[in-house]
Amino acid sequence: MFTRYAAAAALFLSNTAVWAEVDHSAWTELLQSHVEIDAQGSVSTVDYRGFETDRAALDSYLDVLASVETREFDSWSIADQLAFLINAYNAWTVELILTGYPELNSIRELGTVTESPWQRRFIPLLGEERTLDEIEHGMIRESGRYNDPRIHFAVNCASIGCPALRDEAFTGARLEDQLEAGTTGFLSDTARNRMEDGGLAVSSIFSWYRGDFEQGWRGTETLGAFLARYSDSLGLTAEQAGALRSGAMDIRFLEYDWRLNDTDVPPADAGTGYVSPIWLIRSFPEYAAMAGAMLIIVLGGGIYLIRRHRKRRTT
Repeated sequence: MFTRYAAAAALFLSNTAVWAEVDHSAWTELLQSHVEIDAQGSVSTVDYRGFETDRAALDSYLDVLASVETREFDSWSIADQLAFLINAYNAWTVELILTGYPELNSIRELGTVTESPWQRRFIPLLGEERTLDEIEHGMIRESGRYNDPRIHFAVNCASIGCPALRDEAFTGARLEDQLEAGTTGFLSDTARNRMEDGGLAVSSIFSWYRGDFEQGWRGTETLGAFLARYSDSLGLTAEQAGALRSGAMDIRFLEYDWRLNDTDVPPADAGTGYVSPIWLIRSFPEYAAMAGAMLIIVLGGGIYLIRRHRKRRTT
């Protein structure tokens, strides 16, 4: 009888060890060695040359992430799951940059005519070969598990326009504080979010993912309401915050800076890479609809003019 109980206890303890959440300390060590972040947590630069030197350590961490099984992942808390996916996205983005570094001014240069760099299938994660788009959009944004718009200030696309890459890994235990710090830090950066000409000029992130900020997270059902929630970070007065919340303040979107967030920042006039039209259509169907409508108008107008010209010649 004792032997049977001992065996059951050993099995329980072994299963507990198997399903433990991943230790992200190796990623933290890499980030602290190769990421410089300002005091406000608003802007960071990445020493990709240093990451190249530590490529073995990065590959070792990626192997740890790749070894996680789906049923193991599903057993974790929601916070641990989300922290894992954010870390995976950021770490594999660094790995992607290193495939083209140092001859690289922008992550977009790693795309092709048919696919963007975010559509490259090179990430072994949870039993499948995945893309960065699948991690961010499929597994995080559209899975229905997390529904937190602050993830847009956590995942980093290796560009100056992106929110800062933190100099520490995300963890489930600290996720709330980390997401909030990333959000307030990004919004306090006047290079990307500021009052201008009586309205609020903000990052294009708020245009691309507007729906995420209007899904009712913590009672914010409009973009203005979400931004007003962070009026202190934006440096708004109570009157300005009220106008923003009520929809009386104009919101416009600033041009995104796609230059690499390298310690050696590419020059301002550096090219930022070819953008796949197929990726644009897939990622922004509203643009495809607008382009299609314009094409129909142009073709229709051309046909009308040709017919009118022919009719005039026959009369």
